[in-house]
Amino acid sequence: MKRHVITKNEYHDYYNTYLEKVPDSISLHEGFKTGKDEVLQFFRSIPIEKQNFAYAEGKWTIKEVFQHLIDTERIFLYRCFRLGRKDNSALAGFNQDDYIMTSNANSKSITLLLEEFTTTRDSFMVLLKTLNETDLEFIGTASNAPISPRALAFINLGHYLWHIDIVKERYL
Repeated sequence: MKRHVITKNEYHDYYNTYLEKVPDSISLHEGFKTGKDEVLQFFRSIPIEKQNFAYAEGKWTIKEVFQHLIDTERIFLYRCFRLGRKDNSALAGFNQDDYIMTSNANSKSITLLLEEFTTTRDSFMVLLKTLNETDLEFIGTASNAPISPRALAFINLGHYLWHIDIVKERYL
């Protein structure tokens, strides 16, 4: 499954920023596998003294950025599951800042965050193996906008790439 087959009716324009980060030639399964390895390598490489660093007042720390990525992946996994099962119920949005405020990310070890990520990513990869083309193309509603499971999965991949670029530019 290549990203370029996603049609404009499968997602809201808001997600273009993330989708543009994902190479057109990558398949979902390849993207999730290589993305997992790249995320693990990236966050393992961050020196311990930088992990609780925020580049400005009121900005998240690196650990909080990582927690945000994990939280978003969990939510997108859940949405992908529901929509992959052709659930027509509108799926609610979420406030990322509220999630971070209650996450206690800065008190977690990087080892625990890596474990959270690995477990969540592995679950997402297994779910994707169970969904066929028709399942992935189903259009439902999340955050008051149309979305398909396929689009959610590719957006998730681009979301990581976008945030890792921000960490490289502003934190390291």
